[in-house]
Amino acid sequence: MKKKLFYSTLVLFLVVSTKGNAQDFEFQNYDFTNHNFTIPKQYENENEVILEQNIKVELVPTANSSVQYYLFHEKVYINSHNAIERNNRVYIPSRVDESLVKNKVRIIKKNGEILSFDAKDIKEEIDEERGVKYNYYAINGLEKGAILEKIFILKENPELRGVSIKMQSEYPIANISFELIYPQYLGFKYKSYNGLPEAEFNNDAYEGKHSISVVDANIDGLSDEERYSNWNKHIKKFRYKLFSNSYTGANNLFSYSDFARNVYENLHPEIDKKNQKSIDDFVKTITKSKNQEEQIWNIESKIKTSIVHNRYFNSNKDFTDVLKNKQANDLELLRLYLAVFERFDIPAEVVMTSKRYLKDFDIDFETTDNLEEVLFYFPKVNKYLEPTSIEYRFPFFNFNYGENYGLFIQEKEFGGAKMGIGTVKKIEIPTGDVTHDYMNITIDFSKDVENPLVHTNISFGGYSALNLQTIKDFVTEEDYREILKEIAKNYTLEAEYKTIETKNDGLESIGKKPFILDLTFEGKDYIQKAGNNILFKVGETIGKQIELYQEDQRQLPVEIYYPHNYTRTIKIILPKDYVAKNLDSFNMDHKTVIDGKTEAAFISSYEQKSNEIFVTNSEYYSVIHYPLEVFESYRQVINAAADFNKITLVISKE
Repeated sequence: MKKKLFYSTLVLFLVVSTKGNAQDFEFQNYDFTNHNFTIPKQYENENEVILEQNIKVELVPTANSSVQYYLFHEKVYINSHNAIERNNRVYIPSRVDESLVKNKVRIIKKNGEILSFDAKDIKEEIDEERGVKYNYYAINGLEKGAILEKIFILKENPELRGVSIKMQSEYPIANISFELIYPQYLGFKYKSYNGLPEAEFNNDAYEGKHSISVVDANIDGLSDEERYSNWNKHIKKFRYKLFSNSYTGANNLFSYSDFARNVYENLHPEIDKKNQKSIDDFVKTITKSKNQEEQIWNIESKIKTSIVHNRYFNSNKDFTDVLKNKQANDLELLRLYLAVFERFDIPAEVVMTSKRYLKDFDIDFETTDNLEEVLFYFPKVNKYLEPTSIEYRFPFFNFNYGENYGLFIQEKEFGGAKMGIGTVKKIEIPTGDVTHDYMNITIDFSKDVENPLVHTNISFGGYSALNLQTIKDFVTEEDYREILKEIAKNYTLEAEYKTIETKNDGLESIGKKPFILDLTFEGKDYIQKAGNNILFKVGETIGKQIELYQEDQRQLPVEIYYPHNYTRTIKIILPKDYVAKNLDSFNMDHKTVIDGKTEAAFISSYEQKSNEIFVTNSEYYSVIHYPLEVFESYRQVINAAADFNKITLVISKE
């Protein structure tokens, strides 16, 4: 959700002054230097090291507007073939509102030779899918021991509502600095995160200007490839935002209270008689229910199947046009939802938030940079709806928004006037028994001990179901059958199934019913013979499982997408004169305990009744966050399912 829908052009005037020349900024003559350098001893054996990274931003007021100049200067030590491969392209930064002021790239080879790159080395790349064009330097001449250096200076629209500067990378950084330069009449709030030193305020570094600077050194690389982690949340970073302007007398700029009022006003326009009739006519087409949850689901389904969400559609004048053209941009769609909710007397709050794997929402640093995505919250049922995503249905929404904070905008009335009041609260992911998968497997050896019949029935719940239910309505029937075949292969060892059936597939079942996959197949591909013994790969009938490797020491705590449970039951029917020899291999017990409570587990056991063996296992992950100190036990729980995969049952004649 783009915040420009909720802000007016006020932003550009917050730093306006009648003084200043947009061509004058402090680092306009910034350039390469040719002083000697040495590789710090602790980095001599690293594959790649950022020796130096300098970032500067200067806000420059003009007579009618304001601009921002942005400097990025970096020196990278190349010390491996992978680093050469990774850095053989240097992309030139560009946005619609940017102008490239300086653009320089060079290589300093190990012998001191300098290779400079110019316009002839710039290539073009087009992302056909996104329709985006990229320009980059094709870097030739990189070698182990070389340094790749680049300088970019951009002229762009100012970022004032909140900016996060990453001060850590997956590679070690020897030295890094950031500086914000701005007119004296402006005031900024700022904060360092995750061990980054506190910034220094300088009131006399430049004539007539203030600056904020933060410097750090010898920062370890933090891998962004660790499974089940949130890299962006834990890296060192620096955040700032404009807070005041003594020139205009403005204070507490970009506050949540202003944002909430602005959002409310934009989403609740006055509705004339013509548009009210259009809404009333549309409401008549929505299935009615006395149950509020079902009514919300019906409203969402009707809007999402009737109105195409097109972020860039600008041909509508009002609600009547939206319903006539059957297309709506973000703002129009949200207005329509709220108008319909009001018509059904369903209280709904707008929730503005961010994706937790991209931007962490700091409840102690008020910045509207966090407020990029939108949900509806229904206080009477304590559940959410994601309005602009076609693949989700109430009460499910993109897990990125859950286990995160958001600005909940409630309608309040003061002296007969209605307005929006914002409160920061946590967004809870649907939990409990919702995302719970049940698997029931019957393996029947009674008719043919070398080719048992396997019957697998799986009930996928919650987010697991949603991922599968969505498919049917977006592909052809033929393609859907092919996709089901691929899904079935996960449980049949590529064997051709005899029967396959599904239930509750399609968008109409999301949030209402589990997705059911039922298949039968011959199990001969699971069989191996060893003398008089028959070896059956029983563990693989539960489907392929992820194994969590950790060659290096774990750096980040675990953060999973959402809590989920698996309950599996395997019934093995043997011929009357056969026995299974190694049933104890089914007994497994792995747990992760946090503050005295088991929050993750893989527990498996068996019992035998005559010629029937019943294996049950329970695997669950009850919370989203697992501290670093319990990682090893968490890894054992994850790997227990993979270990179960490896169980081979030994069957022989009595």
